[in-house]
Amino acid sequence: MAEELRATRIDARTAEAVRVDAGLRSYMLQVYNYMASGLFLTGLIAAAVAYTPSVFNVIFGTPLKWVVMLAPIGIVFFLSARLHRMSAAAAQAWFWGFAALFGLSLASIFALYTGLSITRVFFITAGTFGAMSLYGYTTKTDLSKFGSFLIMGLIGILIAGLVNIFIASSALQFAISVIGVIVFVGLTAWDTQRIKEEYSAQDDTETAGKKAIFGALQLYLDFINLFIMLLQLLGERK
Repeated sequence: MAEELRATRIDARTAEAVRVDAGLRSYMLQVYNYMASGLFLTGLIAAAVAYTPSVFNVIFGTPLKWVVMLAPIGIVFFLSARLHRMSAAAAQAWFWGFAALFGLSLASIFALYTGLSITRVFFITAGTFGAMSLYGYTTKTDLSKFGSFLIMGLIGILIAGLVNIFIASSALQFAISVIGVIVFVGLTAWDTQRIKEEYSAQDDTETAGKKAIFGALQLYLDFINLFIMLLQLLGERK
């Protein structure tokens, strides 16, 4: 009787573990689907604007370019502060709006780099991102201990980038790009592990949906920034 009871408990724990694992896979798939859809929307809008001179000139030939470039940053801060107060549908709408606005700002790269090099760097980025995200998902190593160093590196990149706007140093820009690649490669793995650990089988559909959207936003930013840093290093300028 005791053996049967023990076997029943083991079967129940196994069934629960299988259920949680299936839920986690479904949740992560949702995160990646949102991220990929956001990237597709960004790329579509960037290409459309870049190859429509009248629209491109209106945006980048006027002060409107500053609105287009700064608005996505504002949306990121807004979502970070208000996500828990809004519905999943509203969070999703803001995410699509962010991706669309980023597409407008990213159109400028088509004026600087050849289409072939943009495509090549995109696939390099996708391969690198995929490998590091898979590592972050599967590794048993706690990557949180690297988090503070990655955040400091990110802050350093932002400060150096602002300084370089005024001094326009090619050497500093090269250093920023190299360090940026290292930082965003690390952030990809760290964010993936963090998103995985934030999953809870107890979350309702609404909460899980908002978590998935915010997780997608984090990975989207890792991908886009890694792409930009690699493009600055490997892209062929016109």
